[in-house]
Amino acid sequence: MGRSRELAYLFLFLSVSSIYSSVLAQKTQDSQEHDAARTSKQEEEHVHEVHCSRERSRVAWEIIEEYLMPFLEREKYQISSKCKLHPGNDLFRDQEQHKIHVDVNEWRCGYCKKIFRAEKFLDQHFDNRHYNLLNVTDGKCLADICGALHCDLRINSRSRKTKCNPAAAARNRHLCEGIADSCFPVNQGPSANRLHELFLRQFCDGHTCSGGSKPFSRGGKKHTSIFYLAISILVLMFLPLFYLIIYLYQREMKKGTQELRRISRQERKSKPS
Repeated sequence: MGRSRELAYLFLFLSVSSIYSSVLAQKTQDSQEHDAARTSKQEEEHVHEVHCSRERSRVAWEIIEEYLMPFLEREKYQISSKCKLHPGNDLFRDQEQHKIHVDVNEWRCGYCKKIFRAEKFLDQHFDNRHYNLLNVTDGKCLADICGALHCDLRINSRSRKTKCNPAAAARNRHLCEGIADSCFPVNQGPSANRLHELFLRQFCDGHTCSGGSKPFSRGGKKHTSIFYLAISILVLMFLPLFYLIIYLYQREMKKGTQELRRISRQERKSKPS
């Protein structure tokens, strides 16, 4: 009877402790969310309007890095600072380089070390707290050439395809060819000539409603397959074990052979002449 009462008291104590912990955790979470909302509201009061899309500029730079930079590196070609593809034309390049992706749900500001749960919150922080670091006087915006680089194709890759607009395709092709002429003048040597031709095939030919050519037809940066990487790691792990098994097997075989020879010699000696 006394044992049952002790167990009942223990169960009651654990239940009360669990409820208290849950309430305390909920209050802590509510307090953190309230502080975050208050900070966000305070920052929104200092929002500065920038006539350049950060998202489209980011996508444009990703396309340049993946589908153009490998060819520039192969040719060892330095694009002019006047070229619209130059990193200096990206208004947000310095801020993007000050993003620290610590973990899946953890982004850190490289300027003030403040931590955020998602990249979009870090973007808002840049817009609100570090606007003064943007040089908006030059009017540079990488998003302005998104039409030439097929940014919409990358942004809307999972959505339903929209009907092709011949006028928009012609306008983007004209912009694309202008970038090719200004960034890779054909009179500046063989490398520039080859890159001019590549840019036309890689980007400009895709601006058509006929469906003949696709964007990025020349390929881009090669990404290491996760499956290939896993297989390589497993091979490196099990290869020494495989050789160890072979070594031990051969050693045992050698010992067995020597033992058989010794027994055979003893049997021959023990036979009467």
